[in-house]
Amino acid sequence: MMRYILASASPRRRELFAFVRESFEIRVPKVREQLPEGVKDAAAAEYLAALKGRAAAEQFGCADAVIVSADTIVCVEGEILGKPEDAEDARRMLEKLSGRMHKVYTGVAITGAAGERIFSVETAVEFYPLSEELISDYIATGEPFDKAGAYGIQGRGSILVRGIRGDYFNVMGLPVARLYRELEEFEARSGE
Repeated sequence: MMRYILASASPRRRELFAFVRESFEIRVPKVREQLPEGVKDAAAAEYLAALKGRAAAEQFGCADAVIVSADTIVCVEGEILGKPEDAEDARRMLEKLSGRMHKVYTGVAITGAAGERIFSVETAVEFYPLSEELISDYIATGEPFDKAGAYGIQGRGSILVRGIRGDYFNVMGLPVARLYRELEEFEARSGE
């Protein structure tokens, strides 16, 4: 039976990966997430996902397993919005997203004996215009601080979202349907 490792500390990714594979281990690699200059959008998400997958393979010696790693980024007007450093940074991000459409990219890397498969999924998200009071109230929940773009669509951040075009689970951090298909193809190539 194939062994699966999810190389992520994210509780949301753990929950979503359970839709794709019932049995898996969690291994969180130590990795410095720094993008090379000029890498943007989907390429940035893919680069960081691959960085995590390769680090997990190296640190945990997982030659007998399939490692899945991912990274989600939020982009608006050419700027990548990562996780906010503090409340002021969260406010800046939410003000920038207010009343606008932005893109969420999740890069995924599948690493194993059959090699490496890297892909990304894009979802467009539109926010309602946000009042200062709503932004302050949302920041006070603490929810924005561990999420790219300073919001969680699956939590209280849902009240900020006018609509989405694309995969909802991608915005949460893992494109479940695409990952399922990519894993099936990866395993078929490896003869499992």
